[in-house]
Amino acid sequence: MPTYQYACNSCAHAFEAFQTFSEEPLKQCPECKGEVRKVFSNVGVVFKGSGFYKTDSAPAKPSASE
Repeated sequence: MPTYQYACNSCAHAFEAFQTFSEEPLKQCPECKGEVRKVFSNVGVVFKGSGFYKTDSAPAKPSASE
């Protein structure tokens, strides 16, 4: 289940909520009942190991004998 980050516009309270994709976004702060907004951040994706561009799709380097 995805975790969403929210921040209150009134009191700046920041919190996370576990919600399904079909659930409506939260609208009310649990602390002050003010309006909240979703907080979006960068997602870090790191591809490690063999099987990625460097080893599979890169053009072949000329060998020393050519």
